[in-house]
Amino acid sequence: MLGTLSLIVLGYSGFRFAVALGYLPAGLPGGQPREMAVRRVRQQHRLVSRSWLECTVAGKALWLPVYFEPVLVTFTQETAEIEGRAVRVDGQRVYPAGRVRGSEPVGNLIDNPARADSEALGRTGVGRRLVLDGQSAIVGPFAGLLWVYAAGGGVPAFVGATVVGAAVAVWLVALRGSDPS
Repeated sequence: MLGTLSLIVLGYSGFRFAVALGYLPAGLPGGQPREMAVRRVRQQHRLVSRSWLECTVAGKALWLPVYFEPVLVTFTQETAEIEGRAVRVDGQRVYPAGRVRGSEPVGNLIDNPARADSEALGRTGVGRRLVLDGQSAIVGPFAGLLWVYAAGGGVPAFVGATVVGAAVAVWLVALRGSDPS
């Protein structure tokens, strides 16, 4: 079972990595390099925090979820460059973390400040990301209990299933593009 779960995690991670590297989601124009009006917003919905680029294309607002990059915290421009399948913010590539939405994401949307905070980058480290992503690890003990109930195995099976369940939950949150800012 652990091998099957590992194959699923590795396969889906590889798929998402390939999509993020070479795919501009439908809805954003590709082709010739051009600048587009954007603003960075942070979505807070329940325990999840994500970065989004709100793009204006032909007078219509579109929302693109992106993986967190420190450049997003200090992003004060009003334009980003679209070149082929890449989105560049302040000269650094930002990778899409999902499909473009035509409707506003659920939850509380927080605007990026108009002026960059000199201490903002200090609040985006690995420790903060683990604390925010680690909140989802609460499902681990429930997965362990379910495993012991369904398959038996006692305390060692409970501990193993708890660790695997917690790790997969943290992986899923990180894979969706969490934002530690």
